[in-house]
Amino acid sequence: MRDFFQEQLKELNRELVRMGADCEEIIALASDSLTGWNEELAKNVSTIGARIDEGYRTVENICLKLLLRQQPVARDLRVISAAMKMITDMERIGDQAEDIVDLVPQMERRADEKYPKIREMAKAAKQMVTEAVDAYVKQDLELAYAVMQHDDIVDDYFDRVKKGIIGIIAENPTEGEYALDLLMIAKYFERIGDHCTNIAEWVEFSVTGEHKSCQ
Repeated sequence: MRDFFQEQLKELNRELVRMGADCEEIIALASDSLTGWNEELAKNVSTIGARIDEGYRTVENICLKLLLRQQPVARDLRVISAAMKMITDMERIGDQAEDIVDLVPQMERRADEKYPKIREMAKAAKQMVTEAVDAYVKQDLELAYAVMQHDDIVDDYFDRVKKGIIGIIAENPTEGEYALDLLMIAKYFERIGDHCTNIAEWVEFSVTGEHKSCQ
């Protein structure tokens, strides 16, 4: 019975890693859309978003089976509970990446605009996803804490983007709509970083039994 339980946990980890890879890919595409949006890219984002949703349902099903059939001990129960919380954040990461890609075509195109700070935000958020899922699979507290600290980098990029956008409006008030769209995109990437932090905090819970929101 215990061997079967361990196999199910391995399957749970494989599905989470798969979801994490899809989250990385959809964040990268959302970043690419800023300077290279096209119908094929949008279609790929939609396909990956659907895979993330399917991964959510698969992981949820595995977790429920483990809870209902295997009577997990306390440590295992924390691992399963954390996984169920994590997939909610991963699903939202997918949703917000899709929102970015949906928003980009509405913006006035600027061939000379490279969006360097926003693209750096996306790169940092993508790394956070990778490390947060890796921390869960390895039950690595140090890596989870590193993810939490990495969120400060994403937040700093957001603050810098926001200041830049204020400058755009100050120099040319007619570009207010464009500036607000740009701010919304930056905000989506900031939220993605927040979701990665949530995942890392659930890793901490799975290992220690403690969670910041419960303190």
